[in-house]
Amino acid sequence: MSSLTPIRFQPTDLDTMASAEGRVAIIIPPEGKMDPAARRANRLTKGAVARLVESEKFTKAKSGQVIALAWPAGMAAEALDVLVLSRRADAAEARKAGASLAKLQGVAPLHLMAGGQNRAEQVALGIALRNYRFDAHKTADAETAGDVVISHTKSEEIAEAYAPLQAVAEGVHMTRDLVNEPANILTTTDFANRLAEMESLGLKVEVLEEDALAELGMRTLLSVGQGSVSPSKVVVMKWDGGEKDAAPLALVGKGVVFDTGGISLKPAGGMEEMTMDMGGAGVVAGTMRALALRKAKANVVGLVGLVENMPSGEATRPGDVVKSMKGDTVEIINTDAEGRLVLCDVMWYAQERFKPAGMIDLATLTGAIIIGLGHENAGVFSNDDTLCNAFLKAASAEDEGAWRMPLGKGYDDLLKSRIADMKNIGGRPAGSITAAQFLQRFVKEETPWIHLDIAGVALLSGESSYAPKGATGWGVRALSRLVQDHFE
Repeated sequence: MSSLTPIRFQPTDLDTMASAEGRVAIIIPPEGKMDPAARRANRLTKGAVARLVESEKFTKAKSGQVIALAWPAGMAAEALDVLVLSRRADAAEARKAGASLAKLQGVAPLHLMAGGQNRAEQVALGIALRNYRFDAHKTADAETAGDVVISHTKSEEIAEAYAPLQAVAEGVHMTRDLVNEPANILTTTDFANRLAEMESLGLKVEVLEEDALAELGMRTLLSVGQGSVSPSKVVVMKWDGGEKDAAPLALVGKGVVFDTGGISLKPAGGMEEMTMDMGGAGVVAGTMRALALRKAKANVVGLVGLVENMPSGEATRPGDVVKSMKGDTVEIINTDAEGRLVLCDVMWYAQERFKPAGMIDLATLTGAIIIGLGHENAGVFSNDDTLCNAFLKAASAEDEGAWRMPLGKGYDDLLKSRIADMKNIGGRPAGSITAAQFLQRFVKEETPWIHLDIAGVALLSGESSYAPKGATGWGVRALSRLVQDHFE
């Protein structure tokens, strides 16, 4: 797993500024008032900071923007980074500011003179999130970001506030690693092994193999993987940090390690990105890691269905009818609509075994959600306003885009089959909604439920505020916040 940039907190010592190597950063609010660190930097640079503050470049700068002064006179540093940030900045502003610093940092060490800045722990989180590289398969020596030192007038308090955020950042990095990993490396077996390693963190991990899945009746899940030589698996991760016997929150993830579309073969162009079709399982794994590392005082169970969707002489065909664990029959119209077949069995199993207080499934489920929401928001579908609103609030607080989508009988009717209880697709119109309607048929009436379609946010072709190009780790922060606010 990629390692987090080491971040150390220490009391403010302005005498270290002149000799600090790499990059030194100071914070100046938009109104231009300089704190002791900025005034010291101004003296060392013979008034360069004051001239910057008086310039049009500073007055037009947006909150969170960094203005770099290269090779400042009077300092050993290669750059003096001036971070424009209000002392009363909210958490999202502070995180983005930290990410802006990290984007400039490169491999140089960074010393941030944060003074008495509020939300300095969120600045640190932004640095940790943005300082990410996936170099596991490059033969050149991997470049890693330099160490980060944050000086603060209340360094011990900030360090304490950052500790649980660091756990979340580790969960985000794990999710990114899993989503970025190629399918010949991240097989179903390798994925399960990586999850089993988290037992060292206090999680209870159980791997259900194909014979156990067949005995349980998970036929729709098994039908997806039967064309591949990679064995299908379900991995259960339990974190028992709450009251004994209290019903857990269940997180369920789609883990299709590679999706060719099966017999309904996808076009060749872009198929290489289908290594990310296990993104939902990746978010569940990263969230469970974060909860364990921060010792969350809640009961949470994470379940992931791990399969590979391949065409072969044994693959499921369009027109086949398969019976789910619930007992409903499904006519397979399109084998590329496979994620819902994985999820429906795991969701039913989660409810039968754990009787959860709520259930959230995550999946890179439909291209239709990208048409509807682009890459800014995940699609949110729910049968429970209270749970849904709590999640949307958590996602907003963590600056992770999410937008609620409708459900309704008219959409559900599109799933009617001539020969079975339902079809696995409802046609092109409202494709993301009919996929959610399919899943809702496997949600018990008493179970509060959210379906998150993350196809548009799990992997980006360009960089985002908190991540370079590639996997984003979207959802780990929002789910951890939801657990913190409503289940602890």
